[in-house]
Amino acid sequence: MNPIKKNFPVKTPDVSSKRRSSLRLFEKQAGIRFKRLDLLNLAFIHRSYANEYSQKIENNEKLEFLGDSVLGLITADYLFNILPDKNEGFLAKVKSFVVSEDSLDFLARSIHVDKYLLIGKGEENSGGRNKKAILADCMEAIIGAYYLDTGYREASKFVLQLLVPEITKVLEDRHKKDYKTLLQEYVQKKFHLYPKYSLLKKFGPDHDKTFLIEVSVNNKTFGPGEGKNKKEAEQNAAAEAYEYLVSLSPKSL
Repeated sequence: MNPIKKNFPVKTPDVSSKRRSSLRLFEKQAGIRFKRLDLLNLAFIHRSYANEYSQKIENNEKLEFLGDSVLGLITADYLFNILPDKNEGFLAKVKSFVVSEDSLDFLARSIHVDKYLLIGKGEENSGGRNKKAILADCMEAIIGAYYLDTGYREASKFVLQLLVPEITKVLEDRHKKDYKTLLQEYVQKKFHLYPKYSLLKKFGPDHDKTFLIEVSVNNKTFGPGEGKNKKEAEQNAAAEAYEYLVSLSPKSL
């Protein structure tokens, strides 16, 4: 059943013939087909583009809101059915990895979402086309748009063709790990403390900064972790600390 109604609650901008051809190419790469290309086009419109546009148009944030829930349901439904012997905690942990910003950023790049984004000039100049958060949000918006256009069944096929390999990585412990969470859980259990992160230095132009962060655990310092934002630098510092601490007492995990 197609859930779209005539009084669709979001006004979509017109799609030029050139843009239409571009979107058809994206569909081919992603393995999907929209009935309404204006919905797919809207999924690519970042608020920075909408703010700079000469006429008032919507951005992709409402589709992102919808897509986040659709993605969560599809993932939970799939995990519930393929892992009947696992408890809620295990299912939630797997789900958290596969719908994370890192995972969605990877999936977005795998189908070349970055090439089709519509972003403002300021955001473009600051490297917005390659920002994880923007790509992850756009990925969710595309899922939301496809759900509106085709319904749950087709949206589920699209999501699972992308997500199943990532789920397999998690189940085989080959995924990119959230070392900040792992370190915090380990340190709380082992020392009844919390890791403490400190910014040592940041350098570079505004659109290409580098951060150096260290983490202290039980009077021992690790790092510095380096990254293009604080979160990435903290993850790298946490990875060093976690791997070191676990190597000392692997049986304690």
